[in-house]
Amino acid sequence: MYNTVKPREHGAHSGHPPPMTRKARSCRRDTCVPRTPDTLLIIDDDLPVRTALKELFETEGYTVALAANGRAALNHLHKGLRPSVILLDLMMSVMDGWDFRNEQLAHPDFRDIPVVILTAAGFSAETVRAQFGDVPFVPKPPPHTGLLDVVKRFSR
Repeated sequence: MYNTVKPREHGAHSGHPPPMTRKARSCRRDTCVPRTPDTLLIIDDDLPVRTALKELFETEGYTVALAANGRAALNHLHKGLRPSVILLDLMMSVMDGWDFRNEQLAHPDFRDIPVVILTAAGFSAETVRAQFGDVPFVPKPPPHTGLLDVVKRFSR
């Protein structure tokens, strides 16, 4: 289900920035599952978008998990997946991005996982921030370098 790829080397001569120092654990009582560096969860109902993003990020050295809607994404998380970043579309059937985000924030093990809103719904960044708080927002189709930069801020 998940593709495993070798993590990138970091350092002054690798051309890649060192990993960010940030809390990388989601804990609840006596249960603690660490977030997995360089792992993404892409939640989007559009199969060609999911496939293209998966290929883009795997080429960059990420491990990618996919979900077609918020309910499927929650199932991944309940089974133990702890991505370093979630890319979240808003307009989906079964469970949309708003409902997923509400469920994510309500769960103590999931609430600290960063989310990047990725949508073609025509919302402005201000509208998204008013509804979701201070989360990164990237309109579809995303500029690859811009999306990579946003994801790198959270995952490395």
